[in-house]
Amino acid sequence: MTAPDAKSHLHRYLKTAREAMLWKLDGLSEYDARRPMTPTGTNLLGLVKHVATVELGYFGDTFGRPFGEPLLWSESDPLADLWATADESREWIIDLYRRAWAHCDATIDALALDATGQVPWWPEDRREVTLHLVLVHVIAETNRHAGHADIIRELIDGAAGLRQGNDNLAPGDRATWEAHRAKLESVAREAG
Repeated sequence: MTAPDAKSHLHRYLKTAREAMLWKLDGLSEYDARRPMTPTGTNLLGLVKHVATVELGYFGDTFGRPFGEPLLWSESDPLADLWATADESREWIIDLYRRAWAHCDATIDALALDATGQVPWWPEDRREVTLHLVLVHVIAETNRHAGHADIIRELIDGAAGLRQGNDNLAPGDRATWEAHRAKLESVAREAG
């Protein structure tokens, strides 16, 4: 595979993960999009806001291509990029994410896979990176958070799956999944 083909292939994986993140917000109320679903407050809109800032840091600052707007974390609230304030609408966060895509895609398009940058928040001995490494890292990070989003969405309303039109789940209706879950609960109780 040639370098341009490899870059295109990696970029496609990133784009697919991005779309999965946004799909998890489809059809939800404002409350459910913001609702903290874990003891640490994980919520869908916060995950989208977080991956937007992650991309901007890695594909922007790392390669000397700043976004030109302040990023959404601060020393006073190091978790600011993980939740949406009442003033940050869902539309604003989705637009931020799409603007981040455009900014980051421009970096990906402009640079070769072996282009180097510096990740200022990484330990000094690992700070120098290539676009290739950053692409792999951000794909992994985005897919990790897409997995979180999938679980959060399933907890909210039962919707699950990889992406619209391809849930990538084994076939079965609600009764099939309820029986499967009951079986797993029984096995867990027996083992515990």
